[in-house]
Amino acid sequence: MEGIAPESPCLYLKGGGFTFQIKNVTLLHKKDLRTILEDFSLVLNDGDRAVMIGEEGNGKSTLMKWIYDPELVEPYVEATGEKIVSGEKLGYLPQELPEAEKRKKVYEYFMESREFPDLTPKELSKMAKDFGVEQEFFYREQEMQTLSGGERVKAQMMRILMERPTILLLDEPSNDIDVETLEWMEEFLLDWPHAVLFISHDETLIERTANRVIHLEQIRRKTKCRHTIANVPYRRYVEERLRGFERQEQLAITDRKEKVIREEKYRRLLQQVEHAQGAVSRQAPSVGKNLKDKMHSVKAMGKRFERLDEQMTEMPEWEDAIFFKLGDENSGIPAGKWVLDFEKPELLTADGMRVLSKGIALKIRGPEKIGIIGTNGCGKTTLLSEIANLLLERPDLRAEYMPQNYEELLNLDETPVDFLYVSGEKEERTRIRTYLGALKYTADEMDHPIRELSGGQKAKVLLLKLSMSGANVLILDEPTRNFSPLSGPVIRRMLREFPGAIISVSHDRKFLSEVCDKVYRLTPEGLCATGDGSV
Repeated sequence: MEGIAPESPCLYLKGGGFTFQIKNVTLLHKKDLRTILEDFSLVLNDGDRAVMIGEEGNGKSTLMKWIYDPELVEPYVEATGEKIVSGEKLGYLPQELPEAEKRKKVYEYFMESREFPDLTPKELSKMAKDFGVEQEFFYREQEMQTLSGGERVKAQMMRILMERPTILLLDEPSNDIDVETLEWMEEFLLDWPHAVLFISHDETLIERTANRVIHLEQIRRKTKCRHTIANVPYRRYVEERLRGFERQEQLAITDRKEKVIREEKYRRLLQQVEHAQGAVSRQAPSVGKNLKDKMHSVKAMGKRFERLDEQMTEMPEWEDAIFFKLGDENSGIPAGKWVLDFEKPELLTADGMRVLSKGIALKIRGPEKIGIIGTNGCGKTTLLSEIANLLLERPDLRAEYMPQNYEELLNLDETPVDFLYVSGEKEERTRIRTYLGALKYTADEMDHPIRELSGGQKAKVLLLKLSMSGANVLILDEPTRNFSPLSGPVIRRMLREFPGAIISVSHDRKFLSEVCDKVYRLTPEGLCATGDGSV
């Protein structure tokens, strides 16, 4: 078909070359009366691979929803602005599968696409192969909500492509997909001939694909919003941004030093003239006139210095990445202590109907950091859940579990403060609010029900719970999946420096290489070592 890369799975797209523009968009959060985006404009052209980045809760998903369908944000956002779409067809991947579609059978989900019945077996076979699923996947009786996270993303992407979009809006397409599919996603984005706007927390994916960066920020304790659009790759944007801040800071420091010198000069001259005026005799009018003229010149100098002060370089303002410490001096594990000696002849699906893997064995000693990878649906989350159940019952360990589905632990009707508040002591409640503030929560957000928070903000609540628990063993299912790429290095360093043991499932290639001492691949034949910290 016209305009399609030869090996792209979207074999039935029409050509692009139309018009897409948004102008002067402002988004106001109705509940907090907080402006999360102001006077934002953007033009997308064929070949644009624009990544939207920013800390959790900064409005990335809200903006993407508004771009696709303003009605999606009407319940909680007041929006103004203009969207110009001429001949374009938008394809939208939401961050989470809508509740109404979770209970649908897989074949029902695909049948909702008007194009699905017209696709030939060859086209379906090609798409299934590219997405790493069997052709029978399209006709499964299985409910969408029972698919693995990666399988759900694949199903959504395939249905979107069946609709022949010309612009893709992808909210976290890299969440929950395995390393192999991530690599496919990179190739797909690079081959996509039209425009794509995507949100991702996978730094590797962003670095390899994005050629434009849209950065949404909330500065001054989230009282002021700012956005930057840079037509450069992500790594270059980060480096140039840092250099720009450093230059601006040096100029601001120099300007302030010069201001001190000016003020001292003005103060000294003013005092000299005032002292001379006070001492001059009334019998010396010519001297008095000269001093009056001199005072006029000094005041003029002061006005000139005030204008220079107004032109001083401002100190740079930026949104700091989150920071807190995970673990303390009591969270360490002796190097010789056995944390886990796990053997399982067969790993079964949750319904017990299918064998996922055989002959699983995993041994962990001391403060090791272990990563587990594997294809979607191979049983990684099932395995990690079983390991968590064992370790949580161990009296000689203090284990904590962070599941992939946060709702397993979170009460969505509670506020973050209420969820974390366990002792009943007033001091703890104050301490929790201080910690949440360090994680970039506003006072209002601390009192919102958890269900109103973004995925990243929910993840922060769970990480803070781990931090406050005093655990020495962490069992983590996709721990970095909802954190911004700017916070990613902080999270990885925090986990790397954790003095206890970590057992994790992850597809985050930077996490696997920077945090994990060993990486195992779950296969039908058990766990196979891939080497230290490698994929």
